[in-house]
Amino acid sequence: MAGGIEFDWDKENKKHLSDHKVAPAEFEQVLNNDPINLAFHLVNDEERYRSVGLTNNGRLLSVAWTIRNGKVRAITAFPATVSDRKAFLEKPK
Repeated sequence: MAGGIEFDWDKENKKHLSDHKVAPAEFEQVLNNDPINLAFHLVNDEERYRSVGLTNNGRLLSVAWTIRNGKVRAITAFPATVSDRKAFLEKPK
């Protein structure tokens, strides 16, 4: 548990992040470092969120996540797209 948020990790979601060259710790850092929430969708009756934010080392990532059993579960993460980067840089200070 980091920053008061409990995360749900298993081989499947860790591997998916690894495929995008993102570490689980980086995913957690983004959600703990005041990200911008960009989107919300229902996928198979599950609420999914998309956010963009910084890791502790300043890497800007787009992350998709959901809440399962009271824990944040990573869906995917990858370097921020141009539009996500723009949204992050234009956020009100």
